[in-house]
Amino acid sequence: MCTVSYIPQPNGFILTSNRDESPDRSPKDLTHVLGSHYQLVYPQDTLAGGTWIAGDNQKRGLSLLNGAFIKHPHRPPYRHSRGVIPIEYFNYVNIEAFCAAFDFEGIEPFTLVVVEHDMLYEIRWDQVNLFKKQLDPRQYYIWSSCTLYDEETQAQRALWFNEWKVNRTNFSLEEIRKFHQFGGESNLENGFVMNRNNVVRTVSISQIQVTSEFAAVYYTELLKKSEDHRIMELIQQYHE
Repeated sequence: MCTVSYIPQPNGFILTSNRDESPDRSPKDLTHVLGSHYQLVYPQDTLAGGTWIAGDNQKRGLSLLNGAFIKHPHRPPYRHSRGVIPIEYFNYVNIEAFCAAFDFEGIEPFTLVVVEHDMLYEIRWDQVNLFKKQLDPRQYYIWSSCTLYDEETQAQRALWFNEWKVNRTNFSLEEIRKFHQFGGESNLENGFVMNRNNVVRTVSISQIQVTSEFAAVYYTELLKKSEDHRIMELIQQYHE
């Protein structure tokens, strides 16, 4: 839940997430849910049952990071895991309904990146207030979790991202994934694939790809070296 990038594409986007977590909480494959009005795909956390990234067949993609603006004291118990939020989100018709009706009380701080029908948003909950910001979906963005990376390290990671994308013309799914796997690789503590004494390390890379014809979720398990993916045809009213 700790490094997320958003890359605009012709008629779509690619949302990529590196999950930095205890190796014991890494799933083996993707979960596919058929809701009343949508198909939903996500990798499921083996401990709390939630997720850090999810996509559906209505051109929606979400990715969750731990923490809001600054590192906060971890003071459980919390009402439920933050990982439930990306799944619960799909029960609401849009981001306005979610922000208005979802009960955030008692949930640990988080950042949620939301791509919804060609619009891009950032939601931050600091355990007191909810902050919603609309971003330019034509621009390139990267987020690093403030619970693992301090302000200086976040700036360094943003610099690696900017250096990678400058003068670049190829932003394919494969090239983005390579960046998430090898960016900042000389820095074991803070590179995009990190390892802090095997207690917390990058266990997987997940990607949501949306085009004018389909939505897909790709999951690469780095420790077990396994891969999984699901491709969903967009429902008719969301075709370009």
